[in-house]
Amino acid sequence: MIVNQVGDSFVMMAQHDHAIASGKLADHWKQDFIMRSKLRQHADWAVGQHDRAWIPLDQYPKWNDDKNRPYSFVDYPLKEKLNAYAHGIDEIEKDSSYAGVLCSRHYSSFFPNDSHDADIKHFLEHEQKRRSRLKKQMSVEVPKYLYDLHFKRLQFCDDFSLYICMQEPGIPKEEELSWFKDGFRQTFDFAPDGMMAHWLDKYTVSVAPFPFERPFELSIPYRDVSMDDIDRKGLQKAWDQADIEYRHVKIVPGT
Repeated sequence: MIVNQVGDSFVMMAQHDHAIASGKLADHWKQDFIMRSKLRQHADWAVGQHDRAWIPLDQYPKWNDDKNRPYSFVDYPLKEKLNAYAHGIDEIEKDSSYAGVLCSRHYSSFFPNDSHDADIKHFLEHEQKRRSRLKKQMSVEVPKYLYDLHFKRLQFCDDFSLYICMQEPGIPKEEELSWFKDGFRQTFDFAPDGMMAHWLDKYTVSVAPFPFERPFELSIPYRDVSMDDIDRKGLQKAWDQADIEYRHVKIVPGT
């Protein structure tokens, strides 16, 4: 769950809805930057499905007593999150071995390889074995440069979608989250210094260099869940009964 507090309400977005938006970013990726192929279809699909792990968790949001707000994907209890990650990748690999490899690498990248946490170590070891198994199952050997490009593109589309979802529309650059204020971490041949996004107004986001074929629009569902409803009904009923609204955003080239 993506959770932003705005006044006396929480703007709550399901992770899978954010991932679907990530997939739409990948769909619009400029063909000159990565040729269309059967392998790209699997890579694009992985971008849009990478947060399937959160579907069952977000159906039943949990309250964080320490922070007096719903848990978000950032602070969700680790053991439950890791179990969900593994099950989510299980689902993805049933439809695409390559998507399973990419999503496994994506989730594994959240944790340091030298972690001493037993649950993290077990997860990383399990996912390393998964990737080795899936690569052997694939009918084609993917060149390393292409595998790395597909992976970086997944992470960029994930980050750019989070940029749109985790912040109040129209936020000034100096008030942005530290994750995004200095630009995105991924670099590409066409963007050797990375890319930078700005909210131009409440409905428009620019990004430069522009990685997409043309300007386009996204609509991402969310629910505005009031603290008063949570107090009266409990978080689950407040979430279930909240109206579904949409964040409409146009993506345009920056300067």
